[in-house]
Amino acid sequence: MAEEEETVHYDGAEGGWGSLRGMASIAWSEKPTPAVLDTLRRQNKVRGFMCVSCAWTKPAQAHPLEFCENGAKATFWELTSRRCTPEVLSAHKISELRTWKDHDLEQLGRITHPMRYDRPSDTYVPCSWEEAFAAIGRELKAIDPRSAVFYASGRASLETSYLYALFARVYGHNNLPDSSNMCHETTSVALKKLIGSPVGTCVLSDLHLCDAIFFFGQNTGSNSPRLLHPLQEAVKRGVKIVTFNPIREKGLEVFKNPQSPAEMLTPKETPISTLYLQVKAGGDIAAITGLIKHVLAAEERKWAQEKLHILDIEFIQQHTNGFEAMKAEVEAKSWEEVECESGLARADLEEAAQIYIEASRSIAMYGMGLTQHVHGFENLAALTNLWLLKGNIGREGTGISPVRGHSNVQGQRTVGISEKPELVPLDRLAWQYGFEPPREEGMNTVKACEKIISGDVKAFIGLGGNFLRAIPEREMMETAWQKMRLTVQIATKLNRSHLINGEVAYLLPCLGRSEKDSQVSGAQAVTMEDSLSCIHGSLGNNTPASQHLKSEVAIVAGMAKATLPPNPKLPWDDWTGDYAKIRNAIEQTYPDQFRDFNDRVFTPGGFYRGNSARERIWKTPSGKAEFTVPKAMTSVGFAPAEGRYRLVTLRSNDQFNTTIYGYSDRLRGIEGTRDVVLMNPEDIAAAGLENGQLVALASDAGDGVHRQVDGLTVIPFLLPRGCLGAYYPEMNPLIPLWYHDEQSKTPAAKGVPVRIVT
Repeated sequence: MAEEEETVHYDGAEGGWGSLRGMASIAWSEKPTPAVLDTLRRQNKVRGFMCVSCAWTKPAQAHPLEFCENGAKATFWELTSRRCTPEVLSAHKISELRTWKDHDLEQLGRITHPMRYDRPSDTYVPCSWEEAFAAIGRELKAIDPRSAVFYASGRASLETSYLYALFARVYGHNNLPDSSNMCHETTSVALKKLIGSPVGTCVLSDLHLCDAIFFFGQNTGSNSPRLLHPLQEAVKRGVKIVTFNPIREKGLEVFKNPQSPAEMLTPKETPISTLYLQVKAGGDIAAITGLIKHVLAAEERKWAQEKLHILDIEFIQQHTNGFEAMKAEVEAKSWEEVECESGLARADLEEAAQIYIEASRSIAMYGMGLTQHVHGFENLAALTNLWLLKGNIGREGTGISPVRGHSNVQGQRTVGISEKPELVPLDRLAWQYGFEPPREEGMNTVKACEKIISGDVKAFIGLGGNFLRAIPEREMMETAWQKMRLTVQIATKLNRSHLINGEVAYLLPCLGRSEKDSQVSGAQAVTMEDSLSCIHGSLGNNTPASQHLKSEVAIVAGMAKATLPPNPKLPWDDWTGDYAKIRNAIEQTYPDQFRDFNDRVFTPGGFYRGNSARERIWKTPSGKAEFTVPKAMTSVGFAPAEGRYRLVTLRSNDQFNTTIYGYSDRLRGIEGTRDVVLMNPEDIAAAGLENGQLVALASDAGDGVHRQVDGLTVIPFLLPRGCLGAYYPEMNPLIPLWYHDEQSKTPAAKGVPVRIVT
């Protein structure tokens, strides 16, 4: 492209030799144990190990190597030969470690012993598991349970998640925020209201039957590269792929399959997107409105000229509400407004809409580019409107499919990790375990942060993750965090969240998923739910990084036993000794979704837990799918102003969520640094800046709070005018805690108001 000549970019394809070099560089850095080769061979295969990276599905018919570049990096990271021993930690004061970068902290290696924070020496010191559990139980019993928060990242298994949620409720609260609150809660809220199902409606076979796929705000190349295999197959059979994204992500442009000798040894590669439209950040509602306008106009012409329909009129009449109101509102919008708010030309939008019209079966796939906005709900409402027009929900080869991040973030919600009591079968839990569950709504991520800042939260337990690094309002949160009485972190490696501690603080090291989990009944399997609502078993077989590690199940059970009064209906020791008994308990709580759970753990391709909307059973108040009237034409929460930009936070090619594997963002052509701000060359010139100039980004939220990130190098990049790109989590200090989706409270990290400071 001519525009690329003056910007930083990557000339190659996603995959190919670049992918192999990327894996090799992280393998060299981590120096994984020799077991890594066998682990990669078993990764994402039946009776193998399920990747700890993204939540893309495990196919029933696996490729010879069923892992991607980022999945391999995650495995190298877990199987590193580096060890973070008590001796290593004692050599560094916590105040010193706070000055380290995220990558360098995790390079200390796997944590080997349970540790207690010793405030006088400002170091972590080793302790026994018995001491840790007793202290945690003592502290939790001394406070009001409603002042405790039990956070869960998206990696913990279904078995661990079920016990963790049960522990919280028996203890006395529903304060169960998780990483979904930060990323895809908008999906759970919007799809639940619009189609009666809180998750996507597709299964893997739909990708083999569709005629068109539309992507919105999702970076497949870095975040879920295994998805590129079915996309490549789809393109080869004639499927048209249309992408809407402010940034040209290489994975949805062109792919060279690393498992194809013909492609690796020749210049051959596969173009992925038929049409790639760089929508303005926050412009998706307007863009989708333009698509709908064209579809409605084409319907009128088709009916007038041929007495044939483009819309699925029978479906609209039988299965939906609100069509006429939506139609009137969209038709009233001018093309001038659509073009202005989307940043796209009418002709391009009409070309995309025509692909949708001509496709018999279409799938919509999206990521956080739609969910992490102030009007993220309206993004998904607009998308649902478009998909309902042609009955593209509830037919094979059709559907709406969010692409999830953490490997079990969807599954955790399925088995009870939720602050919303109406989403959990509390009456069944009460009958099953002989207690009265709390009925009031608990804290989600934003509410937990607000209550930590106000001093109302006294204890925080983190089941994995890097909570303090992942959230907005970091400076205020880190100050308030240290006023809590108890903080507990369950982890495999050291991260920033482990360096900000309450008065009493414990760091509890757990087994990695690739490691053998041996309990009294033998080797244990765990299960996860993928993005497509299929449940998969995972069996680790590597020697644990330390003999002092415990499984996540054992750690949760140990804390629960030390905190709760004895209850014969809560057999924590039995559950720890045999995870099949936990699966029996899950089946008893959720009999419709987990029927014959233990018999189906290793079903090839996973077993599908079902989705009502896929069956065109709409569990909405009206009993129908809902068209909605757009309430806004932009999903950002601020008006244009001189010098104000829309910041989009990004993940690099050497990163998974807050885990930084290295400093190569190969697919964007950026190497050796993360301290950058990406900017359209015309914007650079208009602002009087230069390529390579050091600047700062400051919040332009207008609330009087000073938020600023310094030391960023200006890099020319192919972005829409008025939009900036910079890395997550480094840019999180610029996001106000109150700046989130209005309905789901998901932080709005894809359209942050900022200005450039020189």
